[in-house]
Amino acid sequence: MKKHNFSAGPSILSPYTIKHTAEGILDLDQSGLSVMEISHRSKEFIAIMDETQQLFKDLLDIPSGYSVLLLQGGASLQFCMVPYNLLQTKAAYLDTGSWASKAAKEAKLFGEVEVVASSKDTTYSYIPKGYVIPSDADYFHITTNNTIYGTEIKEDMDVPMHLVADMSSDIFSRPMDVSKYALIYGGAQKNLAPAGVTFVIVKDEILGKVTRPIPTMLNYQTHIDNGSMFNTPPCVAIYAAMHTLRWYMDQGGLAAMHKLNLEKAGILYDEIDGSPIFTSNIGDVNDRSIMNVTFVMKEEYKEKEADFLAFAGSRGMSGLKGHRSVGGVRASIYNAMPISSVEALVETMKAFEQNL
Repeated sequence: MKKHNFSAGPSILSPYTIKHTAEGILDLDQSGLSVMEISHRSKEFIAIMDETQQLFKDLLDIPSGYSVLLLQGGASLQFCMVPYNLLQTKAAYLDTGSWASKAAKEAKLFGEVEVVASSKDTTYSYIPKGYVIPSDADYFHITTNNTIYGTEIKEDMDVPMHLVADMSSDIFSRPMDVSKYALIYGGAQKNLAPAGVTFVIVKDEILGKVTRPIPTMLNYQTHIDNGSMFNTPPCVAIYAAMHTLRWYMDQGGLAAMHKLNLEKAGILYDEIDGSPIFTSNIGDVNDRSIMNVTFVMKEEYKEKEADFLAFAGSRGMSGLKGHRSVGGVRASIYNAMPISSVEALVETMKAFEQNL
């Protein structure tokens, strides 16, 4: 049976990415060597690194004066690297979920952190609004998409200080204005590649301002100066990322991906909103994520949740169980998720309703 992969991450990859990455693992461009075993200093891998970084710039229309870094350590290491490199006296953070909270916690090791607003009071079921960012903050940090809770910041903010964004789970899901950001980072295992590589898009001129000494490996300038190859990079994950970005180009770029993502999310949210047994746990429709659709059973059907997940599993639906901290159902519908899988999930929901 074909599986419909709704996992939040590591998550679905396009068949194009899987096919071409597998071919390179067996034999990279008929070289007689696997991409897993070539030197990262070889001309073959340097070409892969160069193309991947250039595709980032082309797809996101990144202005001059920015560097694209492909590193290791996941977004969790960036929770530390961002304040290490940018926080001199104070930073401001918006708390919209577990990962945003963890990022703020790490930053407190380096200086004063002001959490300008939080939606923790309702288990992160909304994006806070109307908050004030302190004018003396070195930067303002946001997490644009909250994979656990199903909320998303969908616009590029205008703020009077450096804007830093964790875009682990919605990068490449829409066109965006990179010039409004000082630094963007994220783990790859949602919309880019298998786990193992972390992307950082950084405005070069913001670096070198803090007075503290920074360990070599945690200094962004180290990786800019060495083309993301100060140490051995995660070659296979970068190779897979290159193919994902090629696939986005073939699909028509981010405008086309965004149109498809809106259509997929619309189909699923329409079913949830019209369902007699399911309901969204995100009150404001403008806050609903188009990458991670979270929903629950209505109160009178709560005891049927496990039955629904089992029923969905029997029909080839994988990865639908909500995060252990919130329960419910979570359908992650990243870029590589075909619309046919979303339609199959909707049909499964309808069939379950009819069987009650």
